[in-house]
Amino acid sequence: MFNKILLAYDGSRGADAALTKAADLCKLTGGTLTVLTVYRHHSMLEASLSMVRGSTDRGGSLDDALREASREAAEYAKTRCIDLGVPEVHAFIKGGQTSRTIVSFADDQASDLIVLGSRGLGASESYMLGSVSHKVTSLTDVPVLVV
Repeated sequence: MFNKILLAYDGSRGADAALTKAADLCKLTGGTLTVLTVYRHHSMLEASLSMVRGSTDRGGSLDDALREASREAAEYAKTRCIDLGVPEVHAFIKGGQTSRTIVSFADDQASDLIVLGSRGLGASESYMLGSVSHKVTSLTDVPVLVV
């Protein structure tokens, strides 16, 4: 069945629902759970805007802030899964284009299943907006569970 489950987690409500489902599946199958949080590097426009932020800047780059927020989300998800009774949980963060990074990581880890949250949009809206869940399902051969 599913021995290596990858949970794509971003801290949203949909991701929390996906976390619960992934934890349930791991307990049911005895598989391992890998949590992946992806942050996207900021653009040159964002870099330009960050140069004029003023006194609210804490001295770090926007990439540093995104990386730290991703690390916190991944650690939260790992701790939550352990609390839910998942025996083996690993957490990773990666920078890059979200859907492609998830698919590439799933391939590298030989994942049997990718679990991720839905934004709750209808099919046509999802297609027009190019949501991560829609892109992941179209880019991978690995089964995907959208919660």
